Amino acid sequence: MSSNTLKRELAHRVSNGVHVALYWETADNTLTLEIQDESGGDSFKLAVPKDRALDAFHHPYAYRAQFETPRPAGCEPVAA
Repeated sequence: MSSNTLKRELAHRVSNGVHVALYWETADNTLTLEIQDESGGDSFKLAVPKDRALDAFHHPYAYRAQFETPRPAGCEPVAA
């Protein structure tokens, strides 16, 4: 992995089975949250503005609707 494609973890926390990690993408200087809920099986990524990164880190579900990274074509969830 080259240094200009490095993803660095800036913060990580776990609460009630929900893992929240804040990453800095060095290639494009962006911040991303990755959330994984072990109990519910839900996971998602958020591209967040730098000035809201810590607030989004502490309240990821509040930011989900506003900043959720669009899913690539063909990766839409399947109805049960």
